Amino acid sequence: MLRLDDLTVFVRTADRGSLSAAARELEISPALASAAVKRLEGELKLRLFVRTTRSLRLTEEGVTYLRHAREALRLLQEGHDALKQGQEALGGTLKISMPSDLGRNMVVGWLDEFQALYPKVSFQLTISDRVSDMYRQPVDIAIRYGVQEDSSLIAFPLAPENRRVLVASPEYIKQHGKLSALEDLSRHNCLRFMLDDVIHDRWSFYRDAEAEPEIIHVNGNRSVDDADVVRRWAVAGLGIAYKSRLDLSADIRAGRLQVLLPDVLGERTALNMLCMHRSQVTPTVLQLRDFLRAQCEKA
Repeated sequence: MLRLDDLTVFVRTADRGSLSAAARELEISPALASAAVKRLEGELKLRLFVRTTRSLRLTEEGVTYLRHAREALRLLQEGHDALKQGQEALGGTLKISMPSDLGRNMVVGWLDEFQALYPKVSFQLTISDRVSDMYRQPVDIAIRYGVQEDSSLIAFPLAPENRRVLVASPEYIKQHGKLSALEDLSRHNCLRFMLDDVIHDRWSFYRDAEAEPEIIHVNGNRSVDDADVVRRWAVAGLGIAYKSRLDLSADIRAGRLQVLLPDVLGERTALNMLCMHRSQVTPTVLQLRDFLRAQCEKA
């Protein structure tokens, strides 16, 4: 495999007409410079220089290859410069809305990491389970779960395969037992999310990806309009929660929550990053999209 350092030594040697002069400029030993040229010739299976005791000149093949080597190094340098300038150009203030649980417990930490990489970027965050009206509120980006009904918005998938899962704490399971079937939910305390005074008490499940949803009506002694509180109740052993796996990933890994009926597919709840129009899709937004997508994949 061709090495960038070997190409650099070759071009510098051709320019200076001397291995020792090239070595001095590159701050390496003449022996290393000579080894680099020999390694390159071995990879190409041809001679690049004719060497005598007093001179070093390019072969005909060397003259031809030199043009390509110069162009390759030039393009690589241009790419490096463009990337560096792009990173330095990342900045400005992003106004972002996001759901409560994911926002508080994951996205805020991810944004801290992003800001450490790109310190010229500033954030104004809105953390709420109420869906922000991007046409009326001063929001550049909305991070949302679920299918987006407004086709005029530009959607970037962050976690397209994310689904809801049933979870409970080890303490709750020890006291009340595991579920053996979806029908068992009727005898358990289900922790329900509420939005606009409407309680989400009909939970949808799928026997397989192509099946029609099976809707289970659930009951419980607690409901709340903050999804983070539902998660906290579940961790405290107060009942069974049905939430986005992404929200629960840290608790599941740590053993604070266990997935119930893992063979049953929960409702799909894809996570997307939304912008209103193309003018908002700046290099900073695209970099943030890629960063958040990578974080979701690791979660």
